[in-house]
Amino acid sequence: MKIIDTIYLDGAFVTPHGDEMFDLFNPATEQVIGRVRLADAQDARDAIASAKRAFPAFSRTGRHERIDMLKRMHAAVVAREDALYEAITEEYGAPVSRGRWMAQHASSVLLEAAKVLQDYPFTRRIGIAEVVMQPLGVAGLITPWNSDAGFICGKLAAALAAGCTAVIKPSEMSAIQTRIVTEALHDAGLPPGVFNIVTGRGDTVGAEIASHPDVAKLSFTGSTAVGKSILRTAAETLKRVTLELGGKSPVVILDDANFDEAVPLAIQAGLMNSGQACIAGTRILVPRARLAEFEAHVKDALAQVRAGDPRDPLTSVGPMVSRKQWERVQRYIRVGIDEGARLIAGGEGRPDGVDAGWFVRPTVFSDVVNDMTIAREEIFGPVLSIIAYDDTPDAIRIANDTNYGLQAYVMSRDIDRARQVAAQIDAGRVLVNTLAHEPAAPFGGFKQSGIGREYGTFGLEAFLEPKAVLGVTGA
Repeated sequence: MKIIDTIYLDGAFVTPHGDEMFDLFNPATEQVIGRVRLADAQDARDAIASAKRAFPAFSRTGRHERIDMLKRMHAAVVAREDALYEAITEEYGAPVSRGRWMAQHASSVLLEAAKVLQDYPFTRRIGIAEVVMQPLGVAGLITPWNSDAGFICGKLAAALAAGCTAVIKPSEMSAIQTRIVTEALHDAGLPPGVFNIVTGRGDTVGAEIASHPDVAKLSFTGSTAVGKSILRTAAETLKRVTLELGGKSPVVILDDANFDEAVPLAIQAGLMNSGQACIAGTRILVPRARLAEFEAHVKDALAQVRAGDPRDPLTSVGPMVSRKQWERVQRYIRVGIDEGARLIAGGEGRPDGVDAGWFVRPTVFSDVVNDMTIAREEIFGPVLSIIAYDDTPDAIRIANDTNYGLQAYVMSRDIDRARQVAAQIDAGRVLVNTLAHEPAAPFGGFKQSGIGREYGTFGLEAFLEPKAVLGVTGA
């Protein structure tokens, strides 16, 4: 039983003012594995005050000093990779291959930020003006449970690279992972107050960060509903806001696609991170003339997908993070059936042979039309919908007929044709015949999938404000 009873304030682990204890679970066994003492609004205020005190000195640090900090942070997180991997498996239930990638991703984002910072022009000449990119101030960083360490390190890396100080509110369900990351970042030896980590509830700690006048910038990853609430709150003090929210990503299978290649990619896109991914390709758009052929390939592919013990190397779909999330996914499966979609794989309940844990049967519906609930709402589980289309313009229309626009996928043998389709899809990223990630490219959404971008130069500039100075002589 792990007991976590401190938060990280002003460069030290301290007992929080809040006294609520929150149970931590292993989602693969449903057993309590730890407890965390949650911070409250007073702790959030203390963290903001700490970051505010640290900002004047930190904002004046030079490029190379910040790069050195980021590299020290990277090395410190790498040193804790095995412990972090174990926590990701135990507390989140990520399958072996995914868990190892998640642990490595947490350190890699720090190094990527250092690379961006290396050549970034903080001062540039535009006409008769000298334009200086100035750090905004205290940044509030609110992160979700589906990639705890990666989001903490990624948002913090961009904020520090820009010269901002930070207050981080991670999910209370990920406290063991957060503790390991916090210990690693502490070992990197940054000045006190530059970053503060307060684990607490969204309606207390998160709400205080979103409303506090001393927070200049908010970066939030989570649901669209919560994102809208944060945006309304932030408007009172005109905070700069980056929101990375929900998705209902289309996978457009063009009529010339090779199903032997396209189907495995489509299944991986939909089931990544056990389906608990905002970028999951959950709407699979298939040419009507090849629907039966596609369904047959999907059935064969799903037969090879194992949902179960995350420590089994053959497992690719782990448990849902909580009982609440498991019940949510089960409800959507029932809704799909009730609305007339046809199950071709999976269904309600746990996978065969699994008696405990919040596991979902990987589920695929066909005969889905785009106005069904399962095609409109983000499920956040391993539930996919096959939607037939008549021709390419129809496919593009369906792909864009959504409130979301985070990511999309296009599968085709003809790259030029795929590029033309990708250009017409409203999404922040479109992946053609790949599931690759480019850390230097911007990431974020159109429409209700968010505001602003993360990663690379775009992510750095989200924490900067341009200031034009006129009347000075150029060099």
